[in-house]
Amino acid sequence: MVIRVCKEKREMAEAAANHASTILRQSIQQNGKARLIAATGAAQFDFLEVLTQLPDIQWDCVEMFHLDEYIGLPESHPASFCRFLRERLINKTGIRHYHLLSGERDPNEVIRVVGREICSAPVDIAFVGVGENGHLAFNDPPADFKTEDPYIIVELDDACRRQQLGEGWFASLDDVPRRAMSMGVRQILKTKEIICFVPDKRKANAVKACFDGDITPMAPASILRGHPKTTVYLDTDSASLLRAETVAALK
Repeated sequence: MVIRVCKEKREMAEAAANHASTILRQSIQQNGKARLIAATGAAQFDFLEVLTQLPDIQWDCVEMFHLDEYIGLPESHPASFCRFLRERLINKTGIRHYHLLSGERDPNEVIRVVGREICSAPVDIAFVGVGENGHLAFNDPPADFKTEDPYIIVELDDACRRQQLGEGWFASLDDVPRRAMSMGVRQILKTKEIICFVPDKRKANAVKACFDGDITPMAPASILRGHPKTTVYLDTDSASLLRAETVAALK
């Protein structure tokens, strides 16, 4: 794993987006296609804005998978991750081949179908973030580090639900769903290259727990440290609690 610390969020977004575009172009050139796992949430706004404006990415050769989605939430809801991906990635690029996790259908059937598709061939690149509680996708602590299921149904903890409220997606905590579909941790780690994008001071404690502490299910994103081609992009705010020797060692 490599850590890159940028001065501010926009610089971070540009660096991560250029890195991602290089991987996508190379995968398409070598294989005729690229398979992508896309993250959602407020932390991804700037990154996806930059990425979708970069030239010479053959988006019609990209197959996209979805990290997670709330159970029972319609796509018309502002917090729907299906809606997020349509508005901020699919519609902007013209991706034609994508697998969304519908929050309105039977979740067991949804994860069975999409899980079968993602296991059909290697995935070239994943975009992920780190939650305020250290979660990776919707794998809240203590995360299941052992399951080989590509997607699982999870119960969201209070810290995760409060983050969604704090980001402005819901009117009250009672409105935040308690269950979700999430890609499993081990499925994420099967991706050839991972770009982890974590801005903002509110993520500093989680960044420290995941990248300065033990690799543990209580800090789910800490598992990324065992992946040989993960690059974590931080800004000075999110990196503010990391020890200098940690940053130096992971450059």
